[in-house]
Amino acid sequence: MPRPTHPYIPMKSGFVYLVCVMDWFSRRVLSWRLSTTMDTDFCIDALREALQRYGSPNIFNTDQGAQFTSDAFTGVLKKHGTAISMDGKGRFLDNIFIERLWRPVKYEEVYMHAYDDPKDARAGIGRYLKLYNDDRPHQALCCMTPKAFYEHDIAKRATKRAA
Repeated sequence: MPRPTHPYIPMKSGFVYLVCVMDWFSRRVLSWRLSTTMDTDFCIDALREALQRYGSPNIFNTDQGAQFTSDAFTGVLKKHGTAISMDGKGRFLDNIFIERLWRPVKYEEVYMHAYDDPKDARAGIGRYLKLYNDDRPHQALCCMTPKAFYEHDIAKRATKRAA
């Protein structure tokens, strides 16, 4: 079940906003975007990339942010036949996996660098998310990386379907 949400990313002057679409089961970041505004377009771009690269999930979970409840965002999911699930108000545990991503992104990357501009932020965060997905084992994933765990799960499902 993929899930998007976004934190504020500080720079030397101002902020950018990060949105990630994450597969809950594997914790793999499927796509991400930065924006200097909190508009819906960058969220939809990340969603479309995830759908194009990885296919449509059965269920897509979001928080109740205006970007994710907009007709434009939910319309993309409906067009793909995906059921939409939204977190309850005040239910912080509903988005625990994405919140667990924000902590290392911020403490191991963002707060260690004072980005001059969105281009610097995009490069630094891109390097970090590649490390997170491809090289960093997660204890909750049997010490596999999110990428390896995701690919293992896809292969296991394909074998199960073939049987």
